[in-house]
Amino acid sequence: MPGFKLVISDPEKGRTVQVDVDEAKSRALLGARIGQKIDGGPLGFSGYEFLLTGGSDKDGFPMRKGVHGPVRKRILIGSKPGYHPPYKGQRRMKMVRGDTISEDIAQVNLKIVKKGAKEIFEG
Repeated sequence: MPGFKLVISDPEKGRTVQVDVDEAKSRALLGARIGQKIDGGPLGFSGYEFLLTGGSDKDGFPMRKGVHGPVRKRILIGSKPGYHPPYKGQRRMKMVRGDTISEDIAQVNLKIVKKGAKEIFEG
């Protein structure tokens, strides 16, 4: 299992940083669901607390809240994430990934909820 790419955003500063996490640290995220708070200690960010906001799998399909489990499903959707309708009310069948992190996930989006002592953003 390869590691994940973490996209960590800070809503206070309006900045985002991408961090590659190796296999050992990425095991702490397995089984986590969208909307769940995650401790940053096992990921190498002691004192931080993150909110899991989404991600995408190895083939580029976005994770979607409401599709339970680590599965890939073809569902009828009319809103983000996974489909941006050109007209109001338009819906379409699209492939999305479930809301649980598994080994097939390549990118994980996190939002900082509680800051630690060490600064993540350089500069």
